Amino acid sequence: MYKSTTELKVRYAETDQMGIVHHSNYYVYFEAAREDFILGAGISYKEIEDRGIMMPLVETQCRYIEGAKYADELIIETSLQELSPVKVVLEYKVIRVEDGRLISKGKTIQTFVDSRSFKIVNLKRYNTDLWERFERLK
Repeated sequence: MYKSTTELKVRYAETDQMGIVHHSNYYVYFEAAREDFILGAGISYKEIEDRGIMMPLVETQCRYIEGAKYADELIIETSLQELSPVKVVLEYKVIRVEDGRLISKGKTIQTFVDSRSFKIVNLKRYNTDLWERFERLK
C-alpha cells in the first residue's frame, strides 16, 4: 500500500497561549499531507479540478494525543483507508521527529463531485483516467 510522508516545522503563529499548536492547525497539516499523497498518483489537486472534479470534505476527525510545540519538526504519514468510485478516506499520523512519538492521528472523508453542478459523481465512470490514477494509491 502506498504511503506518503510530509515534513513540516511548527511556526510560532500556529501556537496558542499555552505554547502548543492550536488544534485547528492539524487540519491545515492534513491538507498539506493530502496534497502530497495525491501527488503520489501522478496528479495534482489543480489538475483534478482542471478536469472538472472537486473533492470536498464531508467528514474530518482528529485525535490529539500530545501537543506539538513551536519549532517541533513533524512528519505526517498519510495512507489510504478506503477508495470507492464516489469517495476517498485517508488516515493521517502526526509524528514528532525528535522523539518519534505519535502526537496526533486523524481521518478525512472526501467525495468526488462535478465542479459545475457540485453533484456527487462516480469517478470510475465520469473520468476513467483519474480513477485509474487513484487506484494506484491502493
